[in-house]
Amino acid sequence: MPVKVQADLPVKEILESENIFVMDEFRAVHQDMRPLQVLILNNMPVKQDTELQLLRALSNTPLQVDVTFMNTKTHVSLNTPASHLNKFYLHFQDVKENKYDGMIVTGAPVENMEFEEVDYWKEITEIMDWSETHVTSTIFLCWAAQASLYHFYGLKKRQLPQKMFGLFWHRVLNRKIPLVRGFDDVFLAPHSRHTEVSIDDIRATKEITILAESDEAGFFLGMADGGRKIFIMGHPEYDRVTLDGEYKRDLGKGMDIQMPKNYYENNDCKNKPLLLWRAHANNLYTNWLNYYVYQSTPFDLMGTPDFSSISMD
Repeated sequence: MPVKVQADLPVKEILESENIFVMDEFRAVHQDMRPLQVLILNNMPVKQDTELQLLRALSNTPLQVDVTFMNTKTHVSLNTPASHLNKFYLHFQDVKENKYDGMIVTGAPVENMEFEEVDYWKEITEIMDWSETHVTSTIFLCWAAQASLYHFYGLKKRQLPQKMFGLFWHRVLNRKIPLVRGFDDVFLAPHSRHTEVSIDDIRATKEITILAESDEAGFFLGMADGGRKIFIMGHPEYDRVTLDGEYKRDLGKGMDIQMPKNYYENNDCKNKPLLLWRAHANNLYTNWLNYYVYQSTPFDLMGTPDFSSISMD
C-alpha cells in the first residue's frame, strides 16, 4: 500500500530504504482513486520515532492512505524540534472541520498522573468527542486506550506494582470478528506501562467486546460501537529495538527497571532483541484499515454529515 506523506518528511527516506512504498503529493494527485484519510494524533515525546513505527504499520495493504499528523496545542513538546512540528504537524483547530476515514491516538508518558492533571486533558477529550462524528474508526493506543475507556465509560486506571514491560502472550477471543482475522490462537505483543484498566471492569462494560487478553498482562485488544472505537493496551507498532532503548535509558538514569520479558535471546540484554510480534501487528493494522475503515467509510467524506449514522456491522 502506498502511504502518502509530505515529500520531505525525514522518515520517508528510511521507509523507502526498507522497500516500503511511500508516495509524495505529486504522485498521489495523479492516482485515479480516493485515498483513505487517516489522522494521527501523536502524543509521544520523540515524534519522529512514532511516525516511523506507525507508517510502517500502515504500509501493508493495497489501499492508498493519506496521513495527516496532529499534535496538541496545549502541550509544548521538548523532545521534537519546533521546526519539525511547524512543518509537518497540524493542531485540532486546523482539522476540526474535516472528516477522516480513520484516526490513531498514540500513548503518552503521562500515565502516572491523574487524567485531569495532564495539561492537554481538556483538549484531548474534545478531540475524542469530535471523533465520534468526524471519524469512521479510531484506534486508541496504550495511555490513549486508558484515557478513552475513562472518558467514554468511566473506567478508572490503577497503578501496577511494577512496570508491565516486555513481550507477553495473549489469546484471541471472538475469533469471528474481522479485527482478529488471521491471528494465531496465541501471540506475543509488547507492553510498556505502569498502569492498567482492570479487565474485570472492562468485561463488566457491556458496550466493549474483548478480542484478546493475557493471563499476565490483562486486557490487550477490544472494540466498541461496532469497531468505531478500537482499544489497544499495548504497543504492537513498536520496532525491534524500542523496548531495548527504553530499558537502557532507564538503567542509565539509575531507575529500578526490570529487564523486558521474553525479549532478549537467552534473556541476555547483550543479545539482539528478538522480533516476535511484527506479523500480528501488521495483521492488526491491515484488518483495521480493510474492515473498519475502507469497507465502512463513505466515498464522499464531506458529504456525510454525521458518522454516527453509519452501520459498522
